[in-house]
Amino acid sequence: MATAATVNGANGQAFDPVLRALATMSSNADRSQKGQAHEYLERYQKSEGAWTTTFAILQSPQSTDEAKLFAATTLKGKIVFDFHQLPRTTLPQLRDTLLSLLAQYSKGPKPVRTQLSVCLANLAIQMLEWKDVLQTVINTLGGNQSSIACVLEFLHVLPEEVTEGRKINLTEDELRDRTTELLEQNAQQVLQLLTQYAQSSPDAAKNPQLMECITSWMREVPLTSIVQSPLLDVVMNAAQSDQSFDAAVECLCAIFKETRDVDENEESINTLYPRLAALQPKIQAASSEEDWETFKGLTRIFAEAGEAWCVNIARKAQQYRALVESVLECCARDREREALSQTFNFWYELKQYITLERYIEARLQFVDIYSKLVDIMIGHLEFPTPESGNESDLFDGDREAEDKFREFRHHMGDVLKDCCEVIGVSECLQKSYVLIEQWVAQHGAQAQAGKVPQWQKLEAPLFSMRAMGRMVPKDEGVMLPRLIPLIVQIPDHEKVRFQAVMALGRYTEWTSEHPETLQDQLQFIMAAFRHPSGEVVRAAALSFRFFCNDCADLLKDFMTQLQQFYEQVINTLPSQSQEELTEGIASILAKQPLTTLLHSMKVCCDPVVKRLMSMAQTATQKEHKLAIADHMNLLTIFIGEVKPYVDPREPTHPCVQYCQEIFPVLAAICERFIDFVPIVERVCRCWRYMVLSYRTHTAPLLPQLAEKMAAGFTASRQGCFLWATDSIVREFSDVSEIVPESTAHAIYTFYEQQATTFLRALNDLPPEELPDVIEDFFRLSCDVLLYHSERLIPSVLMTPILSAASTSLTLLKEEPLIATLHFLRDFLAYGSEEAPSSHFSEDGTYTNRANPPTIQTTVKQLVLHEGENLVQRCMTGMMYTFPQDCFPDASGVLLALFQLLPAEVAQWTGRTVTMLPEGSIAPQEQERLLRNIQQRIESGEVRKIRGLLQDFTNAYRRRNVAPREGLGRLEATRFRFAG
Repeated sequence: MATAATVNGANGQAFDPVLRALATMSSNADRSQKGQAHEYLERYQKSEGAWTTTFAILQSPQSTDEAKLFAATTLKGKIVFDFHQLPRTTLPQLRDTLLSLLAQYSKGPKPVRTQLSVCLANLAIQMLEWKDVLQTVINTLGGNQSSIACVLEFLHVLPEEVTEGRKINLTEDELRDRTTELLEQNAQQVLQLLTQYAQSSPDAAKNPQLMECITSWMREVPLTSIVQSPLLDVVMNAAQSDQSFDAAVECLCAIFKETRDVDENEESINTLYPRLAALQPKIQAASSEEDWETFKGLTRIFAEAGEAWCVNIARKAQQYRALVESVLECCARDREREALSQTFNFWYELKQYITLERYIEARLQFVDIYSKLVDIMIGHLEFPTPESGNESDLFDGDREAEDKFREFRHHMGDVLKDCCEVIGVSECLQKSYVLIEQWVAQHGAQAQAGKVPQWQKLEAPLFSMRAMGRMVPKDEGVMLPRLIPLIVQIPDHEKVRFQAVMALGRYTEWTSEHPETLQDQLQFIMAAFRHPSGEVVRAAALSFRFFCNDCADLLKDFMTQLQQFYEQVINTLPSQSQEELTEGIASILAKQPLTTLLHSMKVCCDPVVKRLMSMAQTATQKEHKLAIADHMNLLTIFIGEVKPYVDPREPTHPCVQYCQEIFPVLAAICERFIDFVPIVERVCRCWRYMVLSYRTHTAPLLPQLAEKMAAGFTASRQGCFLWATDSIVREFSDVSEIVPESTAHAIYTFYEQQATTFLRALNDLPPEELPDVIEDFFRLSCDVLLYHSERLIPSVLMTPILSAASTSLTLLKEEPLIATLHFLRDFLAYGSEEAPSSHFSEDGTYTNRANPPTIQTTVKQLVLHEGENLVQRCMTGMMYTFPQDCFPDASGVLLALFQLLPAEVAQWTGRTVTMLPEGSIAPQEQERLLRNIQQRIESGEVRKIRGLLQDFTNAYRRRNVAPREGLGRLEATRFRFAG
């Protein structure tokens, strides 16, 4: 094995392949060449030879800056993940070589120096015998003025690397002790060192590295020690300097966060608050000079201080009013709208406190500030006036800026909601009303269709009104009766009309209590469907849906007129708007009396069905088939929304009668397009909603449904048929007078048929080609286990299903993996005395059912047959392939196996670990895992094995599988180095 002592003799030939691969990554080579270079470098980073070549690259004068940074980054990975590859006797030499390299790179490049400092910090954490870490670094590097930067860099990264110590292969006790030695015992010495350095020269006091060190050690040094030391003056003065301003902002914000417990830090806050006030004049200066980067930093400082001290602001409103006014000033002066978002959380947090009864006095103190905040926010909501003068392109072609502004407006809308809670909804709405009224008075007479002067000043208060809609109670009677008539008369400008339509859609709950305004609003909305702007039409469809949902009781007597309107416009709309319009009509249809519901449903749905039949007869192109799938959604919406209650004992249900009428049409479409997945999925979705909406009333449909879904799955092997089957299993599995035993048995037999088809499919094709089918099958099987465990577990299907689950764990896709793991956890639970399913007791409570001993025995026998495969698949998945979100369930499966058969599973785990590639794990680490597992079994602490396995597999994956740092940046761009 290479050691630090051997690196000096390495010649250039040893690392030439690495340099060539790096050059390929940074060149314009084709994708395949870059891919080969990437794979080579990944293997290189994890090889033992990298210990030698990284030092050789770093010491070679011929190495490029890119190569040096890659080598330093690789060396960090070796120290963090591959430390076990080095004999302990070589560690002092490794330390000395690192210190020498740091001195060599003291003047830069800075990225290399930073990575070497991180290397030294991680070596210090793991080299337990190195006790005088700080003294050694200072003695070696601190005597030379040019290498002071290395000392500061090391001090900066050390606390961060110790905090990330979970990556390192130390025990919890070792890491805790090392943290004490490196941080707690050195904290006061570091504080003295930083103070001495800051006082050594004016340039030192403005050094950004000094600020970074103070920030980094903030949690290790008591805050009072920093606030009461000369370092506070240093940080505050640094905030006045361009050179150190950014680093000082980070440092101050870190200080504020440490004072969040205001009672514990009252003394520090009393010291900090007047010092903060000294920065307030810089707000005006920065905005006047249009120094927006400085302005953003100042805004962040005041907002972070406000967030940290919100409790104090609520308690002592008068004393802290100046701070709140400073944040408000930042909002008001932010002409570029770049800093504004940093204040949003402050306004929310402060609102949370001052709307409490105990802080009512503070609320009164800040009413005027929140009132001004409303005015400021509405002003910032205005669209810009384009420099080009082109009204059709407000952002002069900058789509990113446009998207950012649209998203930003909605966040400002949230601030307006906060203001509503503080000063009252009517007061906020009045501001919108006044602005709209002022615009009408000044420009209303000049407005023509499509040509509206200063429309931004009309659109912004309309947006503000829309944003505040959720806060307005149904009984608001002051402003809305004046605003609504004003809105329905606004001029026809695309963006103004869009905002007006959307705003009305937000007040439909209020409209349901004020029917006198309904007709004018609805006419305004329905007229918008004829607007030439597609955006306005989409807004009209959305608002129409809200009107129908919330005002259905008011509109139910106008079903005929609305159905005619629906039929007139439905085919002129884009797909999403068709669905929204359909949802609205369905809400009104759902209010029709049962006696006429079948007729009303036929009137609404028959045109949709007829169009489906017509489309199906001629569809040959993909776009035509997709149109069928979209149109099928409309039928599903009606079935999903129109579900009136009918007593389960009633022989008929009007909606089921209609479903029976259209079922042959759906079945025919499904058969004709069985090879076109979107249509098949939409048909299955429609069938599924029939069961979900009408529940046991769909019993007459079951034979047809079962036949068509079984045939469809056999023909297409699409998981949607299993997904639809699942709803039937859930609905018809609780045996009662409504669901007889014969029906429940028939449902289980149906499942067996689907399971057999699935197992054949998995036998014919690799799991990678059936991920969705696997997901849907195991989700279905979870429900069958719940309702039919005594049938499924002893059945001959169970062994091949477990084998299929084991095979499915080789997938890389998250959803089918989670479904499979959930099934395995549910299955293994039946090996215990209590069944996971429950039943409703006579006393009105749910209790766990007793699990028959025969079921418990059968589960254990099945585990003995398939368990070792499951252990191997779960362990290797957690070490190599499983997505992160699968880890809890995979470790849950392993825990359940240990709880059932601890001795056997321990043996299987041991055999799995011994199969790992040589050199990927230290022998002592392997022995420690197996020893700890055995100890937990013997002590009866089996549940703790789950944590052991999670820690072991996480560490293994980080070390051997996860990409090391340095490669992604090479792919993206060449490095830029600061000296």
